[in-house]
Amino acid sequence: MLASINTFIGHFHPVLVHLPIGFILAGLLLLWLSRKSKYAGLQPAIPVILFWGAVMATLSCITGYLLSISDDYDANLVGWHQWMGIGVALLSWVLWLNQKRKGDGFDRALISIALFGLIIITGHLGGSLTHGSGYLSFSNIYSSDSGSVGSIKPLPNVQEAMAYQDVVKPILETKCYSCHGANKQKGKLRMDDSLALMKGGKDGEIIEPGNAVNSEMIKRLLLPVDNEDHMPPKEKPQPTESQIALLHWWINNGAAFNGKVKDFEQPDKIKPVLLALQNAPEVKTVVVDVPSKSVSPGDIKAIEQLKNKGIVVMPVAQNSNYLMANFVVNKMVSKEDLQNLFALRDQLVWLKMGNTNLSDSGMAVIGKLEQLTRLSIENTAITDKGLTLLKPLRKLLYLNLVGTKVTVTGVTTLKDIPGLSSIYLYQTNVAKGDYAALQKAFPKTTIDSGGYKVMDLPTDTIIVRSKQ
Repeated sequence: MLASINTFIGHFHPVLVHLPIGFILAGLLLLWLSRKSKYAGLQPAIPVILFWGAVMATLSCITGYLLSISDDYDANLVGWHQWMGIGVALLSWVLWLNQKRKGDGFDRALISIALFGLIIITGHLGGSLTHGSGYLSFSNIYSSDSGSVGSIKPLPNVQEAMAYQDVVKPILETKCYSCHGANKQKGKLRMDDSLALMKGGKDGEIIEPGNAVNSEMIKRLLLPVDNEDHMPPKEKPQPTESQIALLHWWINNGAAFNGKVKDFEQPDKIKPVLLALQNAPEVKTVVVDVPSKSVSPGDIKAIEQLKNKGIVVMPVAQNSNYLMANFVVNKMVSKEDLQNLFALRDQLVWLKMGNTNLSDSGMAVIGKLEQLTRLSIENTAITDKGLTLLKPLRKLLYLNLVGTKVTVTGVTTLKDIPGLSSIYLYQTNVAKGDYAALQKAFPKTTIDSGGYKVMDLPTDTIIVRSKQ
């Protein structure tokens, strides 16, 4: 009972610890500013701020000690953090007394410098306890993912890779070590050491070799994210379904720490997951589909006439004159509508005309809207003849042709558009055997053929309910 009370009080440490930092740093700032005559009026506020900083620092020391006795943290690192924190509290009281009694200015300067240094050291040690020993380091400054203790790199040949060292351990490093590593062992569980991992924590073993379903680690991973027993906590980076499947596979194969991937049994469902480890993570380039160059406002009359017919016309961004038009309600495109679109050719960058009566004859006007970056004309009557009229759209990035009659011949005529990054061709007359030629004609373009099939994973479940 007493231990649980101590732990409860100790959990207030992260809440309280930021208050003395703010109070003391504010007091030090006022103290240094007050040395100048024009800031002398700040003097009366300094003892008050330093007093409350010292009080909160003392409370932080008490709650921090109660939190540390749970044995969830590295004893050496906790010891240093604890004594540095006590030093901050003591120096805060000393500086408060010195200021209150109008002590020697030279002593006050030394104390304030020492106190500032202690706050930095204590904060760094606290960050290392919470986020890992590399939390404040140059490697983290230049890292793209400072929240991870490790990183997952592609494997040149997954079958020759070590099952634990190269496949399983990187998952544990990035998802588990921050709470169950060398510096911190929540629930007395340490996962960065193979013997400690198999030993488990205060609640017992977390891995049952050969039986992933009954292993506590897998059970915790599969709990709903908002469940208090789910691991990792919902505020931490979560493992992907593929990563959980790999852990499941490793445990079912006996949770061995030696042996290559090729030595382990590989069900059909896990083979594509393993193969994916050979591919480097795709680095997606953010494509800006709104021109950076400013433009004058569009023709108000043309905008109003389009809106009166139920066509949505609005700016693509706040304080921008560039426009988008969406025929979401009006499915009948008239010559007047096309004329109004042409009147907005300098401002119109996004155009959605899917599921309308648009035909090849209307594409002559669409091909003159040279600012277009996104064009959706899915489920319309356009053919290759109309598609060739889009060649002047040199700024086009996105083109949706789903459900149209276009063929590989018509699509290939657009290969010279320099920035075309995505073409959607599901349910068109582009044959399955044509996609290789299209990818060759558009080497930097994503050609989406649709018809996706979702792969089954070992973690998938099926719930069968009887009829009521």
